[in-house]
Amino acid sequence: MRELSLLDLGFFIAETEASPKHVAGLSILKRPPKAKASFAKQLFKEFLSFKDVKPPFNRVIHFSLTALPQWRDAKSVDLAKHVFFHELPREHDDRQALFDFIAKLHEPMLDRSRPLWELHVIDGLAGGRFALYHKMHHAYADGVTMTQWMAQSLSDSAADAELRPLWSISRSAYAARRDKRNADLLQSAWTQMSGGGRRALGVGRLATMLALEGMKLTKNAIALPFVSTARTPLTGQVSSGRQFTSTTISMKRIDDIRKRTRSTLNHVALTCLDGALHRYLVDLGVQLRQPIMIQMPVNLRREGDKAAGNKIGIIQVALSSPTDDPYVRLRNIGFSLRNVRTMIDSVVPAAIESYTVITSLVAQIAETLQLSNVLPPMGNTLVSNVPGPKKPLYLKGAPMEEMLPVSTLPPSNLLNITLFSYAGNLFFCLIATEDLPELPLLAGYVETAFGELEDAVRGV
Repeated sequence: MRELSLLDLGFFIAETEASPKHVAGLSILKRPPKAKASFAKQLFKEFLSFKDVKPPFNRVIHFSLTALPQWRDAKSVDLAKHVFFHELPREHDDRQALFDFIAKLHEPMLDRSRPLWELHVIDGLAGGRFALYHKMHHAYADGVTMTQWMAQSLSDSAADAELRPLWSISRSAYAARRDKRNADLLQSAWTQMSGGGRRALGVGRLATMLALEGMKLTKNAIALPFVSTARTPLTGQVSSGRQFTSTTISMKRIDDIRKRTRSTLNHVALTCLDGALHRYLVDLGVQLRQPIMIQMPVNLRREGDKAAGNKIGIIQVALSSPTDDPYVRLRNIGFSLRNVRTMIDSVVPAAIESYTVITSLVAQIAETLQLSNVLPPMGNTLVSNVPGPKKPLYLKGAPMEEMLPVSTLPPSNLLNITLFSYAGNLFFCLIATEDLPELPLLAGYVETAFGELEDAVRGV
């Protein structure tokens, strides 16, 4: 048996029917040339033949009244309860119909009496396409790790006919890294309890920065949590029911803007999101007079740090003050992000980690007590950027055209946005509760905002 880390345990404690804590990946593929129409159905049958299930896909969670929850190896894994086949009707074979179907698959919690993962093979998409939807509990892996696993199960050659399901690949190296991460977490907790001096100094320095910002004696040193704009349709008590959509911008177009304006990918992407969110909120009758506040995961590794385990924090970032000029919006966001980076680099990573734990705990308590409709949220939405494979990948000769993360919702946020790069494209993936109206409209506004930004910088 293996004890859960404190981080993994948190995903189970926070999980409810309305707010399940699993992540997923959606792959859209096209049948290989000259392949039969039954290609996806045969693929499903072949998946079922891989009965040797490797860790962590053979593990179940075991709760006890006398000890911490633990992972146990299941006596057996019935693939028929984990691998499924679906066929979309001809009148619902487009991308948004697929996204609507995925949203329904994403709603229910995974059955804790079994290993916490599923694979759905979905056939019947237009143009000879099919999809794979991988779903697993967040305690198994985070979004980045899941992306790496999915890439390992694919090939960079169309001539490779070998099938390598996620659960059939040995991950001894992953297990070793995970054990080290758990040990590091325990050591980190011990260091904190025993009065780690650098952490205490870092937390004190960060607290001072927040206090100065709160008294308006500094500007944009760091955005304050729980003081975001007045209540908007983007925030509130997370409820059951999900919707998903996505839009795509080519990296070539993004790189052109970056070169013209000396900006980063994050600058450009957040500028488009900021413009799209403001336009979307106006449609819903909300005219903001102050910046939209996002939660954003940040890398806390110092240069040369190659240690295993997670090294991220989640901080609040103020986007641009409301403006109709996309170029001004780009510069405002660039200024805000540079200040945030300077702040992060000025304190030890442990301080940001502590800050992340404390703010997340407060938000989770509010959601658990059903107070998210009353108390202010940490931010208006969460935006993360996950780098994906740069080259096209294949599954038994079938080219993967899109690779889309389907995330979970943080407390008090009805919308989560993940940026994902794959094979020359940047995908904007939006997951939300059903309470958020017209989610595909927001995705369309991202494309509109990008076009407006292109026009604005063309003469720069």
